[in-house]
Amino acid sequence: MTDNITSVGGGSRPDTGVSALKGRTGAGAPAETRGKTTIADGVVAKIAGMAAREVPGIYSLGAGMARAFGAMRERVPGGGGGAVTRGVKVEVGERQAAVDLDVVVEYGVPIVDVAGSVRTNVISAVERMTGLEVVEVNIAVDDVHLPDEEEEAEPDEGRVR
Repeated sequence: MTDNITSVGGGSRPDTGVSALKGRTGAGAPAETRGKTTIADGVVAKIAGMAAREVPGIYSLGAGMARAFGAMRERVPGGGGGAVTRGVKVEVGERQAAVDLDVVVEYGVPIVDVAGSVRTNVISAVERMTGLEVVEVNIAVDDVHLPDEEEEAEPDEGRVR
């Protein structure tokens, strides 16, 4: 049986790193230490997008053009898969992640408070679900949704009634 030690950081001793993965390989090693887990950027983006949308005061995610293209994409059969990640950009490393969000807030809510709540919720969700350390959540408020700006729904004009 061999010991497999990987450490992060520039310390002289292996146990002085920021985060160390210590695991044994071979038949006698515990199952959870055998192998490597990688998490795709899209997974982290979906988690961050869902967590941001849960915060009261967030109307939607995405800048103006991204929302417009996303609305068109959702009307095309099979093209609506990116709605959760619209307005979300992530960078994922081996142990850390950074998140950038473009948001539209509801009129009348304190933007600083909403941004703080979004950061808290996104960091909590991503760290809990992935085990990655979230180093930053940058928020760009692109618009304020006014109550009288309700998007007009087009009548459903299907071929069959």
